[in-house]
Amino acid sequence: MKTVIRLLLAISILGLSAWAALALYFGPLQSTAGAIAIAASGLLAAGAAALRRGTWGPVALFAALFIGFLFVWSGVEPSNDREWQPDVAELPYATFDGDLVTIHNVRNFDYRTETTYTPHYYDKTYDLRELDSVDLIAVYWMGDAIAHVMLSFGFAGRDFVAVSIETSKEVGETYDTIRGFFRQYELTYIVGDERDLIRLRTNYRKDPPEDAYLFRAKGPPENARRLFLDYFREINELLEHPAFYNSLTTNCTTNVLMHTKVNPGDHTYSWKILLSGYAPLYAYESGRLDTALPFDELKRRSYINGPAQAADEAPDFSQRIRAELPRPPAQR
Repeated sequence: MKTVIRLLLAISILGLSAWAALALYFGPLQSTAGAIAIAASGLLAAGAAALRRGTWGPVALFAALFIGFLFVWSGVEPSNDREWQPDVAELPYATFDGDLVTIHNVRNFDYRTETTYTPHYYDKTYDLRELDSVDLIAVYWMGDAIAHVMLSFGFAGRDFVAVSIETSKEVGETYDTIRGFFRQYELTYIVGDERDLIRLRTNYRKDPPEDAYLFRAKGPPENARRLFLDYFREINELLEHPAFYNSLTTNCTTNVLMHTKVNPGDHTYSWKILLSGYAPLYAYESGRLDTALPFDELKRRSYINGPAQAADEAPDFSQRIRAELPRPPAQR
């Protein structure tokens, strides 16, 4: 039993030291020396813990270093006050007056290329009584397993508001999945015109090119309303209380799943959420998409790059990209 306890302690020390070293190296502290020190300390402590006649000095040293790391790490806090890149510089928020909601800072950039654009934001008031659709948008650029997932809320087939859950990147900063595990990026919800959030991906991103699919979700209007309100509860919360993005637990797919829990139904966590490219299949199998067609056929018919490229800057961009899409039966 003592041997088993020692081995479990050694494994725990290795795990904690690896996590702390990665956090120090890849996180905002960016301390190579600190990462090396705690990794070396963890190896010595794990070895001492595993040996039957090992001394406890290295374990005590590691414990002291790890507690010090936790103290420093706890002081790393998210902020809305940094030198942000222009595409995430303005935070959206919503104000409510009964059934009327005014969304502030809806992004609608005028793009010339993916990285050259004229920033533009607008405020617009929507009537929640007209909210009657939610669409799932999945954008692929590196195979079937990885996609960026967005939702778009439709008001009487006339107005559409897309929401993309992303990282807030500072000027000169690029996204890195590993760094995304370690408090490197703040979480942001970009609320945008579809001519921005969809057209950016279908018309302007070329390296690599991206493929966008728009799936019409099914469900009663009250589900759409609850989901919309939960989204904007979080959006307003982030305006006052910023939060960190996490590549595993707080990202464009896991957060969508968390928001959908305001509605009844099966919300079982699945590997299809971790591998975000399969999120549409997860929604299909959960009954949230039209199941009248086989999924492969539904996906094929939900491809919107062609219509989006043809519509380009057209005022009726949203209507044109939906013109030939399969639509699930209305539910009341």
